[in-house]
Amino acid sequence: MKKFKVGLIGFSIGGHVFHAPFIASNPNLELYKVTARKEEQQKMLAERYPDAIGVLSAEDIIQDPEVDMVVVATSNDVHYSLTKAALEAGKHVVVEKPFTNTTAEADELIALAKEKGLLLSVHHNARFHSDFKTVQKVLASGRLGRVVHYEARFDRFRNFLREGAWREAALPGSGIHYDLGAHLIDQSLQLFGFPDAVFADLRAQRDGASAVDDFEIILSYPSLKVSLKGQMLAKEPTPRFAIYGMNGCFVKRGVDPQENLLRAGARPEADPSWGVEPADIQGKLSLLENGQDVEEYVLSEIGTGQDFYKNIVATLLGDEELLVKPEQARDVIRILELAEQSWAEQRTMKTEGELIS
Repeated sequence: MKKFKVGLIGFSIGGHVFHAPFIASNPNLELYKVTARKEEQQKMLAERYPDAIGVLSAEDIIQDPEVDMVVVATSNDVHYSLTKAALEAGKHVVVEKPFTNTTAEADELIALAKEKGLLLSVHHNARFHSDFKTVQKVLASGRLGRVVHYEARFDRFRNFLREGAWREAALPGSGIHYDLGAHLIDQSLQLFGFPDAVFADLRAQRDGASAVDDFEIILSYPSLKVSLKGQMLAKEPTPRFAIYGMNGCFVKRGVDPQENLLRAGARPEADPSWGVEPADIQGKLSLLENGQDVEEYVLSEIGTGQDFYKNIVATLLGDEELLVKPEQARDVIRILELAEQSWAEQRTMKTEGELIS
């Protein structure tokens, strides 16, 4: 069996929650080296992955000839530089979303990977969440009829700022629109393709906030409005998805269970019920069918975060096409750029960058 040695750069939440468990559970991947600078990270690495080698610098991974693939799970400001360095060193690369801070950086990395014949992908893992897979199933069924309004949101409640958190600093690529919004944009592009226009409302609402902590990004299509929202002051849970069509609506509450399991140290290969949602957060269809009001709950699809790395391996082995292409992740960045321009100029932006008067 071919086994690829993986170097994981970053072992804070991104690395130890969303990457290491799926890498370690894949029989074709070896979690070989991990950057762990803080004492608590080193302790966790030793406890959970005793065979992995802990190192202090990204260079220890990028320049190691034993490493086949580098996973960049760091703050957004170094996604571009670390990915570029890894590609130049001849490594395949998976980079955490958002891909880069600009489309120019993304295009450069895409060209570099093609030039060197290397795999480059971005960890848009929300495609493998139970709720989104259920939304795909509902839309594919056609029971909603022509869809006119799609709303998706990631809401949180934390009415204070975390000291030293880079996501909450006034840095390029910070703010929850780049963090959570990138997931929502990627999902929308998968469902509906690239929009005709973008409008955004981006605010810093909490006391002392300097980065966006409340956003609404509206994507316009010829007969469809897509509204993507996120905020940090939602004390009561809001629907994750609300989809309105000519025949009725579908409303989905609750969140995919995988993240909480991963935060608790669970591994997908050890849990036969991995990714199964509890029945009390199943989505509800409310329809008018054949002149009759119909209400029914939809059995949620199973969340399969492990499928991301399964596809990475299958692509490296030449058995499958890459699911998360870097060009798709670059399109997410383009929407984010247009959103920031829209808010700065108080304008609706055509996706080619022209202004709508």
